Amino acid sequence: MATNDPQPRRGDEGAAPFKGRNVELERQNPDLLVPPTTDNRLVPNLKFSFSQAHTRVEKGGWTREVTVRDLPVATTLSGVQFGLEPGAYREIHWHQESEWAYVLSGSCRISAVDQEGRTFIEDVKAGDLWFFPQGIPHNIQALDEGVQFLLVFNDGAFSENNTFLLSDFFAHVPRSVLARNFGWSTEQMANLPEAEKYIFQGEVPPSLDADRVVSPTGDVPRTFKHRMTAQAPQRFRGGTVRITDSTNFAAATTTAAALVEVEPGGMRELHWHPNADEWQYFISGTGRMGVYAASASARTFDFQAGDVGYVPFAYGHYIVNTGDEPLVYLEMFRHARFEDISVMQWMANTPHEVIADTINVPRDLVDQLPQTKQVVV
Repeated sequence: MATNDPQPRRGDEGAAPFKGRNVELERQNPDLLVPPTTDNRLVPNLKFSFSQAHTRVEKGGWTREVTVRDLPVATTLSGVQFGLEPGAYREIHWHQESEWAYVLSGSCRISAVDQEGRTFIEDVKAGDLWFFPQGIPHNIQALDEGVQFLLVFNDGAFSENNTFLLSDFFAHVPRSVLARNFGWSTEQMANLPEAEKYIFQGEVPPSLDADRVVSPTGDVPRTFKHRMTAQAPQRFRGGTVRITDSTNFAAATTTAAALVEVEPGGMRELHWHPNADEWQYFISGTGRMGVYAASASARTFDFQAGDVGYVPFAYGHYIVNTGDEPLVYLEMFRHARFEDISVMQWMANTPHEVIADTINVPRDLVDQLPQTKQVVV
């Protein structure tokens, strides 16, 4: 655990700290100040906090993002935090990337229309998620308690500030073209926005039934909403995991996720992912992640709520709960399927003498390993 006055010392090694220092950051990152002796060589930075990100504040809400500009190693996914007051809108928009979202608190109404004119509208609350494919126009409006949510996009360089917006689109189309397209008069277009609205205040919407539009082509064939925390969790000795990917949420063709809860004293087992990089968002609690990057390279990072972590494809890693409350975080992947390789399961299903000879342990220790994946131990 972090101390009140962390020191860059390990036994008889080290020296006094700088007089000019950010003690609070050192408390939050003890394994950077005094790395475990197993850390070795150079591994890129795999952590960035949303608390260090630039915040965009608008009437009705705020947003901030972590992209490859903040965390250069995170090339496959980027993330955005959003907060909206009751009734406030995230303006109707679309983008070249798919959008995966997890509701952290409160509730909101989401709607979309696909390329066939088929409609989708639903209310989502804490623990729910949504997924909008690339190019599909959609909007978000907070309900009567407001809402906070996390967005994840399948491009590390994507910026939420560069979306395609209806207001911005119309502001850059000649009024004569708009009039011809929609059959409107100049007087009817007098109050069209002259710039993007992005986030703006509105009234709390009516009931879902009153807001619903019936399209002649029907509703979208695959729902864009999923109740992630309503899934029955997989339970293990050290915690739980809920996996949501294209096998149980068919719309999510580009993004897979796991919601992991590690109990105090527990850990996410040694593993790696054979199909994609891992983007992490820490929801609550505190944890320590050790990462092995091959060629005798390893590094350790500490995480708190609001932090983003990243593990490149095939890097071995583990996460330990370092606090006295559950550590809850999301694992995200730019892939249709969640896949991981459990080190314990791999060893248990390899000829045991091979393992014993490789790591110099008695054969009976390998014999006792469970042949099924443990995930959280």
